[in-house]
This record gives sequence, C-alpha cells and structure tokens, in this order.
Amino acid sequence: MKTQLRLGALLMALTGCVSTPPTLGDPPPALKDEREELAYQQVLERYTARDELYSGFDTVLFAAATLQTEAFRQARIQRTGTFKALTQDRVRELLTQEMAEAVKTHEFFLGVHVYNYRYEDFDRPSSIWNVVLVTPQGEVRPLSVERLGRADQDMRAFYPYLGTFWVGYRVRFPTTFPDGKPVILPNTERVVLRMASSLGKVEMRVHAH
Repeated sequence: MKTQLRLGALLMALTGCVSTPPTLGDPPPALKDEREELAYQQVLERYTARDELYSGFDTVLFAAATLQTEAFRQARIQRTGTFKALTQDRVRELLTQEMAEAVKTHEFFLGVHVYNYRYEDFDRPSSIWNVVLVTPQGEVRPLSVERLGRADQDMRAFYPYLGTFWVGYRVRFPTTFPDGKPVILPNTERVVLRMASSLGKVEMRVHAH
C-alpha cells in the first residue's frame, strides 16, 4: 500500500494538472520497481496528448493518443519483457520488429470514450469522424484505422489513461506525402492528431521525437 501511495504521488507530480475523466474498476497494472514505473510514465507522457469534447454541459468524447515513436516503442517493449518475464533475446527480437515497423508508418495508439456508442465508429469507411495527422508540412489521412477493442487490464498496463469503458484503436499514417516529401521532418517538434465531425473537434498535440 505504501508503495502504491508513493508511486501515486510521483505520478501526480509528473502529470501536473492534466485533466482526465474519472475511471472505474481496478487501477491499471504497474511495475513493482518504482523507478522503472516512473521512467515508463515519463516516456508515455511525453508522447501522449489528451482532449475532450462537450455539447453544452453534456460530454461527447474523451480521447487520448500516444505516438509510437522509437523511444516509446523501446519503453513499451521493455515493459512487456518485465511483465511477461521474457528473455533478453526475446526482448531484442521484439525490439527489432518494432523498429522495422516504426519506419513504415507514423502510428498512434488512440483511446476514446464516446458517450453515445453510435458515434464510436472511427474504423468504419462511413465514419462521421475525419481523422488527420497535421504537421508543419501539411496534413494526411490515415492508411488504416484498426479497432483493438474495449480496454482491458493488459491494454491499460501500457496506456493507463484508459478507463473501463474506453476503446483502443491503432491508427497508421504514411511517412511521406504523394510527392515524396516527409510528413514529419527531423526538426519537427510537435504534431497534431485531429478528429473532427458535426459533433465538434478534438486536437491532440504530441512530441514528434
């Protein structure tokens, strides 16, 4: 219990005044080593952004997105190895696979809580949502939007901002524009994942590197 309280205090200091909706159920899994847990949370916070959408006093949407940069992928795989007691060889194998994926697309993990289930249709061709990645060079639409399902404890172990009724998505964008120019340049500081519809708009601004 004391360990959980100390970790909670550390995370509150890290996240500052970040606004998140209340969550129900058990807390997400955490590493036993407080320093390792805090180190992961720091990387997660750097590449994660949140936004909320309201209609008057009614909540429409809570959203959070994590850009799968090389640094975050490495932290996530190391966390996987610790949770699953993987060998170092297996961790290196997974890291190699992740780094290969990282150069193919710009990928986000997207978590959403939509209060009206009819509007939770981000992966459908007829979705009401226009999802784009916005950079200083322009904007691009996703190559794919994959619904990963409702948040469970395994998903929350890596994305603890997810609540019990949230849904996870994998959103992949191209790395180049049709003319061959890079979507994200090496000196780009932040990029924006924007989702807009007749219900409103949310924008999540995250570190690009």
